[in-house]
Amino acid sequence: MFDIGFAELLIVAVVALLVLGPEKLPTAVRTLGLWVGKFRRTVSGIQSEISEELRLDELRRNAAIEKERLDEELTEMKTPFKSVQPKASSAAPLDDSQAARAEPDATPGSNAASTDRAQP
Repeated sequence: MFDIGFAELLIVAVVALLVLGPEKLPTAVRTLGLWVGKFRRTVSGIQSEISEELRLDELRRNAAIEKERLDEELTEMKTPFKSVQPKASSAAPLDDSQAARAEPDATPGSNAASTDRAQP
């Protein structure tokens, strides 16, 4: 990241020892380690959020492309059916006597003709 080699780290350690002294150096190194850890966790969290957003964006884009493709296929499938017109019924309408014979009984199993004859 910063391209710091061993020689540079050794120079920084010697300067820190001279400036802070042997009593304060362990506390300073511990505090610096905590800051670096917090910084790394923050950067890692940001990277994971960005990668998740990119993945979700790609999924949305793929879903939109798939929806367009399915809509086009559906339109292609409907096209032959749009040209077909429903045919008009060629049978003549029933008159009253034919309609009465075509109507089913009100209750299944009942004999409507025998009950009509029984009544005078």
